[in-house]
Amino acid sequence: MAPNSLFAILLRSRWWISFAITGAIVLLALALLPPDYKLVGALGATPFFAVGIVALVRQLNAPSPARVQAMLDLAAAQNWSQFSATLEAAWKAEGYTVQRIGSPAADFRLERQGKTALVCAKRWKAAHHGVEPLKLLDNARSAEGLQDAVYIALQPLHDNARAFARDQNIVVLQDSDLAGLLAKAKSSPSA
Repeated sequence: MAPNSLFAILLRSRWWISFAITGAIVLLALALLPPDYKLVGALGATPFFAVGIVALVRQLNAPSPARVQAMLDLAAAQNWSQFSATLEAAWKAEGYTVQRIGSPAADFRLERQGKTALVCAKRWKAAHHGVEPLKLLDNARSAEGLQDAVYIALQPLHDNARAFARDQNIVVLQDSDLAGLLAKAKSSPSA
């Protein structure tokens, strides 16, 4: 789905907006169409209703902004040993096999369902995230012949680093996505 398509925008919006559009389409169909076409016109709102359901489920399962900030503050207060253990527990709760690696480019190797990813997480607290650690991660991924790479950061990446990550298909895990992952460590049985 294109990131700026109507349905993509609705998925990122509040759930009730999709339901409001659904209601408007149904009301217009019932008010303006001939009796034989009212049901067909009303059924035209079905995609908006479906998007509303998906958005509702996502938003119900998403942590609140206060919870996201609390999780990020906790991550910022942790040392590497604590943070890496939290990440490991979270990924295991998601069904990944986690292997710690000690290379300068990556800290973890994640495997699940035949897919492997390298993760660079040790610079999570850095105030500035430039291109160099991303290049190291990309080179390590290429050397191993892998498709997936993840970079974890609490602070925003510089524009050139963000562009590099986008161009090289490196997932940058931060903000609510990172908080959601860290929350899984708290709810896992081993945490």
